[in-house]
Amino acid sequence: MTERDAYILAGPTASGKSAIAASLAREMGARILSADSMLVYKGMDIGTAKPPRAEIEEFGMGGVDVVTPAEEFSSGAWLRAAAKWIRTVPEDVPVVIVGGTGLYFSALLRGLDGEWKNPPPEYPVIRIDRAVVRKRIADRLDDMFMAGLEDEKRTLHERYPVWSKTASLAIGYREGDDRDKIFIRTCQLAKRQDTWFRHQSTPLYVDPTVDAVRECWREKGPWRVKFA
Repeated sequence: MTERDAYILAGPTASGKSAIAASLAREMGARILSADSMLVYKGMDIGTAKPPRAEIEEFGMGGVDVVTPAEEFSSGAWLRAAAKWIRTVPEDVPVVIVGGTGLYFSALLRGLDGEWKNPPPEYPVIRIDRAVVRKRIADRLDDMFMAGLEDEKRTLHERYPVWSKTASLAIGYREGDDRDKIFIRTCQLAKRQDTWFRHQSTPLYVDPTVDAVRECWREKGPWRVKFA
């Protein structure tokens, strides 16, 4: 078991959390750990809004490109991958953890087999108007299709004819998915994520700005997290 201090930022998809975390990590000279259950898949770049390769390398980003779509993945597997990654980060280098998969934050803050605490773990969560999120999702989808999402999906299915159950849940990569279906499912995902953080954490709601998150981190952070 490895314990480290880390700065945390959670929130629904398209809330701007990744860009905010990257900006603050750059200020701090920090490494970033992705807490997103779909960024773990190699080749799923456009449809998951994976950060550019240059940014992944800049922050020595963990939790990205861990397995292929043919491989099963779980919260336990992510926790083990995170533990392996953290051992590569020097003790004097700050760590930022950002993502939208609430179960990953829970695993870090209470452990997979630990009893639920009352109240649940407290950490920053982006609060953003749902209409704004829907507009961002729509705009991002336009960018994804322009960037070649259909070609990426076709290539991945040719390379990996049989996908794992977890990879098959990826929005935008299912056979027959069109733009409208992807939009609806992504909006539903954002709503589920928002609901999860509201009920399964004690959210420290912050506005989607660098200044708001920076202030929250100064007042409340860092958080002590446990890597299995």
